[in-house]
Amino acid sequence: MSVYAGQTAVMRQVLTTACPLDCPDTCSLAVTVDDGRIVAIDADTSESANPFTQGFICQKVKHHAKRVYAPERVMTPLIRSGPRGSGQFSVATWAEANGLIASKIISTIAESGPNSVIPYLYSSSGGVLSGSALAPALFERLGCPEVQHTICASTVSAAWDQVFGSMLGADPFDLEHSELIVVWGANPMASNTHLLPLLTAATKRGAKLVVIDPRGTAVASRSDLHLAIRPGTDVVLAYATTRLLNERGLIAAEFLAANTVGAQEFIAAADEWTLERASVECGIDQGDIELFATMIASAGPAMMRLGYGLERNRNGGAGCVAALNLWLVAGHFGVRGSGVIASTSSGAPLSYDALRPLGRPTAERSDISMNDVGLALNGELPDWPRTRLLFVQGANPAVTAMDQEAMLRGLSSDDLFTVVHEQVMTDTAMYADVILPATTHFEVHDIATSYGSYSTQTFAPVIGRVGDSRTNDEVAAGLAAELGFHADDFNPDPLRLTALVRTDNDTSLTPSLRKSGTTVQFVHTHPEFADGAHRARLVDTSSEMPLPAFASLASPSGGLTLLTPATNRTINSMFAEFEPPDVVISISPLDAATRGVTDGQRVRVSNDLGTISLRAHVDATMRPGVVSIPKGLWLRHFDNDRTANVLIPRGVNDLGAGACFNDAVVIVEPS
Repeated sequence: MSVYAGQTAVMRQVLTTACPLDCPDTCSLAVTVDDGRIVAIDADTSESANPFTQGFICQKVKHHAKRVYAPERVMTPLIRSGPRGSGQFSVATWAEANGLIASKIISTIAESGPNSVIPYLYSSSGGVLSGSALAPALFERLGCPEVQHTICASTVSAAWDQVFGSMLGADPFDLEHSELIVVWGANPMASNTHLLPLLTAATKRGAKLVVIDPRGTAVASRSDLHLAIRPGTDVVLAYATTRLLNERGLIAAEFLAANTVGAQEFIAAADEWTLERASVECGIDQGDIELFATMIASAGPAMMRLGYGLERNRNGGAGCVAALNLWLVAGHFGVRGSGVIASTSSGAPLSYDALRPLGRPTAERSDISMNDVGLALNGELPDWPRTRLLFVQGANPAVTAMDQEAMLRGLSSDDLFTVVHEQVMTDTAMYADVILPATTHFEVHDIATSYGSYSTQTFAPVIGRVGDSRTNDEVAAGLAAELGFHADDFNPDPLRLTALVRTDNDTSLTPSLRKSGTTVQFVHTHPEFADGAHRARLVDTSSEMPLPAFASLASPSGGLTLLTPATNRTINSMFAEFEPPDVVISISPLDAATRGVTDGQRVRVSNDLGTISLRAHVDATMRPGVVSIPKGLWLRHFDNDRTANVLIPRGVNDLGAGACFNDAVVIVEPS
């Protein structure tokens, strides 16, 4: 405590909060605040902390204050004063900005209809209220389309819903009872870092670890078996393993008969995938597939951690469903340490419907895939009007969307009026007509709910507002008032909204946790479907993809499959403004030698969609035929203001219209 002119001021204090960023972990944080300013961020190690935090946090969040006080921080509403993309803006008041935006919304809907207004709301790195409360309700009331979040996780979610319905994912803390752990399509070192101590503890006491990933990640280097399959061949591996289990009489027949439908049809479909054929298609040794099947059959309890990596290709839905079906065929459910770890978000004590104003008329609305927005901006989406107004909140589609050329071409159009509500001056904000300053989670009341563990936490501000920033709900309330909607429906009071959404009536600032040992699948939580059925479905005749099928991955001569994985430096594109991943393309020694590429050399990476130039990193952990460029880089990191996303095709996969980031095939050659 320090005293100034007879007034007591708290100079330095440590306050606790939660991290709601787009990561499975939802850590409890201890934030040191000095005279109202964040000076340090670390893990909350008190007894009331989320136990999943385990006493440490990632480096990117430790440095989060760099974004809070960044030179690029948007401090006040801005209105474009120069050419689009020039970065020339004039300072405005909130009244001026809201008036302009509301008038544009009204005139656009009147002239071109509600589908010409696209609300690109993707506040995945904010809390529950930030992403799900008043902003979606406002555009729903206006009748504007709902933008489906097909850019990430839609296919894994659709696969889970198809196979298990509303059954909860397994509790990662039950890994302490597992004898076999399979990490399929996930890299906990980049995201979900708090799974690593659980994996380490399990392997130290003798559990076997299998990693299925085209890259030799740090987790793969610790594994007992690393299956570096070709991207897009997960369905083949699952089918071939199923066939081996069936041939050896190791199918969990009693479990399947009692708890599933469609098992025999799935097993019959696996029959075409001989060991020899699967080995060629997956690009791995036959012996490794046999070993995988043997480990699955002989170990128990066994847990699978299903990641999002296997969804991002044309066979994404097939791969996800087949992996889940394989676990059913093996019967790895019903005891602690068994099952499938997927998203835990549905276990949160929340009712999102309660955030929608009730008793008020809502216009009928359409759906649009997030992957189609670039086409809509340019008037190229069939049976859809050209977008005239784009409202972006908590997203940076200029660098995160596939088919980047279409997105940038649309953002550059003088026929488009763009509003961006953002914390810092992103690449997308540079194209805006109006920029609105957004709060960080350190400045607000909200709720952090995890999709990697069973924890939910209300949190409060630890600092005052930076600049003239407002929350997503406050922005929606201001626009609703300008548009003439009832004030009670758009009251942004976070305590009111928290009381509405939390079904457990818990508004304390300590995590609400699910009791350990109470989430064993097929014991405490079961498959449940809207039609009342309670058996897992290995085949679903009502689905767009009833039974997993493999689509060929033929590529042009000399082409390499491009992966754009997450790293430990960014959350999507967040934090790349001050600590970007290395701007390199990682390539195997064999592929580098074949192309005359040396480590550190500048190379040209191209396909029919575009070209970028960057340094090569010759990396022995890369499998031949595959290269990778880090996800989350900004336009400024490349000479031609294009990122790896300019190389991503705009096709979608076989379930849930998921983006096919890993379908990109590129030519790599010395510059």
